[in-house]
Amino acid sequence: MNCPYCLSEVSEEAYVCKTCSRDLYLFKPLMAKLAEAEKKLSEVPSAQKYEMRIAELESLLEEQHERHLKRTFLHWVADIVLYLIVPLLLLLLAHWLITVVYDTKMIYLRIVSMVLPLPFAYALFKRHAHSLMPWFIGVIFLAIASVIGMSWITSLVDHSPIWPQNLFEWKEVLEYSASIAFSFLTGMLLGGVTYASKQRRRKAGLHPLLKSLANENGDISISSVHGSMKALQEYGGTIVALGTTALSIYTGLKGIIGS
Repeated sequence: MNCPYCLSEVSEEAYVCKTCSRDLYLFKPLMAKLAEAEKKLSEVPSAQKYEMRIAELESLLEEQHERHLKRTFLHWVADIVLYLIVPLLLLLLAHWLITVVYDTKMIYLRIVSMVLPLPFAYALFKRHAHSLMPWFIGVIFLAIASVIGMSWITSLVDHSPIWPQNLFEWKEVLEYSASIAFSFLTGMLLGGVTYASKQRRRKAGLHPLLKSLANENGDISISSVHGSMKALQEYGGTIVALGTTALSIYTGLKGIIGS
């Protein structure tokens, strides 16, 4: 610190300036605070350091965003392979075994086609929420690719055309594709209902539908109405899933039973 009279340097332990011999006793506390303030002021980073730190943080955020996008893309690829490509390959394998290797009745292939996609879709949608539109497109791809792939396998054996040749064959292709699509949609709905139910139990616990309509005093509350709406949504999803199951069975077995 410096002497307030002659500005010469004074040691922190001294109470008298060795240069001007002035008494520093009354100024010691003030001088100590000034020295502490100067030290803190020297430790404050400059505007340039702040800008450098901001640039560094922005770079880190950009890297994390890129890693997140890459991870999301990899998850999408993994889901497509596991829940669309694998069922497609299994359906083609089932067609080859039933129609080519064992040459058995087509009803077995139709049953396999109606049952096989469902557990894949259920396992996908019960884990966490998904955007529906991309998977609706995936369902269409799975259904059409399965039927066309089966037709291609058949053409390798008996040299028949891959694509339908008349309106009746197109109708059979569409009905068969619809049965596969409705099976996958049923799994999606059941998986979505399971996920919603799990989330609701985690947040508020399970309550019967009728008890959720009233509170302890018998009056209807906003929370009870919200709970009943959640329950109705789950029941509605289950009913729709049963409807898609019936459609899958009908479209899958219509041609065989009718013939």
